[in-house]
Amino acid sequence: MRPDYTIQSDWSKWEAHAKTCDIRALRHIITDCRNAADAMRSHNPEKEGYYMDQAWTYSDELRKRPIILT
Repeated sequence: MRPDYTIQSDWSKWEAHAKTCDIRALRHIITDCRNAADAMRSHNPEKEGYYMDQAWTYSDELRKRPIILT
């Protein structure tokens, strides 16, 4: 059984996946992770942290992307 907290292989998997996502998908994933973290708040702090780690990892990739003005 895997732990509720983030392990190194999670970050590696998320970083690799984030590189394949377009900006819309990254924003969706980040929002979904933040909502999941909010749902875990006050009753499962390890899982709350897991989802926040995931959101931050995808946010890092989003910040690396160039801003395109149309």
